[in-house]
Amino acid sequence: MLRNLPARILFRTLMAAERMNRRHSLLGDQPFFASGDLPWPRLLEARTPEIRAELDALLKDVQRLPSFQDISPEQATLTSDAGWKTFFFKGYGVDFPKNMQRCPRTAEALALIPGMKTAFFSILAPGKVIPEHRGPYNGVLRYHLGLRVPASDETCAIRVNGILRNWSEGESLVFDDTFMHEAWNRTPHWRIVLFVDFLRPLPLVPRLANKLMMEVMQRTAFVKVAVKNQARWEDGFYS
Repeated sequence: MLRNLPARILFRTLMAAERMNRRHSLLGDQPFFASGDLPWPRLLEARTPEIRAELDALLKDVQRLPSFQDISPEQATLTSDAGWKTFFFKGYGVDFPKNMQRCPRTAEALALIPGMKTAFFSILAPGKVIPEHRGPYNGVLRYHLGLRVPASDETCAIRVNGILRNWSEGESLVFDDTFMHEAWNRTPHWRIVLFVDFLRPLPLVPRLANKLMMEVMQRTAFVKVAVKNQARWEDGFYS
């Protein structure tokens, strides 16, 4: 029982922090948000061609890119095959400079996002389905920039809290991933987005508390193991 005490304390603290974040969220508490309510998505959309050019060069090595569960073992509950590939620039506040150097224009675009905590190319193989789940903490919101989107109908889509949306190339989606959500690519082509988690806009006191909560999460085994796995993969990829 004592061994589980820190985990129980962290869970209860997370739940209290989530209630605070929902109550004070400057964008409201809803599944999807209008990207126009934030100042920076349009800046990334304008840079889509140069981001996509770096992505296309990277796709020559797509089979060497890690599956999500190879970096974050907890993702094995969502994916156990090679259908969800990743290329991380940042994870829970930890930078991965080798990948940023490989895609410098993308790194420059990501630097425009205030409070960015996680960023990577999220690559779904043909036929890949990500089952319904929720994110670990609502102190961040999720952003997708469509880069390679093979269809604009129900064959390639995301559903958040029962609301279906499609990606479009060069366009943004912003949502709260702590609502139950699922995604799929039932086409014969790759679906690729720039996937970003950024700090939820909050007033000063809740914002400071949220930053502290993110620092606590950064020190958990969940994050430390993923950072170690990412560093090991980079060593092999760039050697």
